[in-house]
Amino acid sequence: MDIYINNRRSSAPVIRLALKYLLGENPLNVVVKTKYEIPVGQGFGMSAAGALSASYALAKIIGISSNDAIRASHFAEVQLKTGLGDVLASSFGGIEIRKSAGLPPWGVIEHIPGNGELVLCVIGKKLDTKKILEDTNKATKIVDYGKYCTKKILQKPSVDNLFTLSQAFTENTNLADEKILSAIKSASKFGLASMCMLGNSVFAMGKTDELCNALSSFGKIFLCSVDEIGARVLNE
Repeated sequence: MDIYINNRRSSAPVIRLALKYLLGENPLNVVVKTKYEIPVGQGFGMSAAGALSASYALAKIIGISSNDAIRASHFAEVQLKTGLGDVLASSFGGIEIRKSAGLPPWGVIEHIPGNGELVLCVIGKKLDTKKILEDTNKATKIVDYGKYCTKKILQKPSVDNLFTLSQAFTENTNLADEKILSAIKSASKFGLASMCMLGNSVFAMGKTDELCNALSSFGKIFLCSVDEIGARVLNE
């Protein structure tokens, strides 16, 4: 199996493992060419997106369901500790709350109404998600406070409350450094902002031009929008 990311050969372990799950004993020789428009390791879920897109394409080629593609990608990211639910969030689109763990139909999802343009700012070096998740103390704090935040967002499912709780999560888990906290404070004058999990980066929503200006002094800016459809094959 040969994998190229942005025209460069890559080990891409999450993509590789996901496709191995899909192929099983199938001897098909696979070449994957993936393009990332935003960085890996900055909390944007790009490892999951790469695995999911490759799995969807392969599933289409070999004639199996998209649910199998989702399952293979999810198992790969969890096993390799590059994420816990990025694949599932990318699969269904929109702004979601995962009320219980696991793949559908066992995992329960609730959506928060909301769409619009997002401003992303990459501020520092990438974080090693696996290293953080393997730190028992950090992982326990993330899980414990994450449960609290999930309970609160379910009581009031809105974009405003999502950002408020995300900021509280950022501060209480001690995952952000001073530069990240300064960027969030600066961006909050023009909208809503918080730290991407897990990355040295910030995401914000509000007055797009002003947010771009406020965050440009902290790092590189990217613009994107909330996709409400989820993963799908665009070209058959």
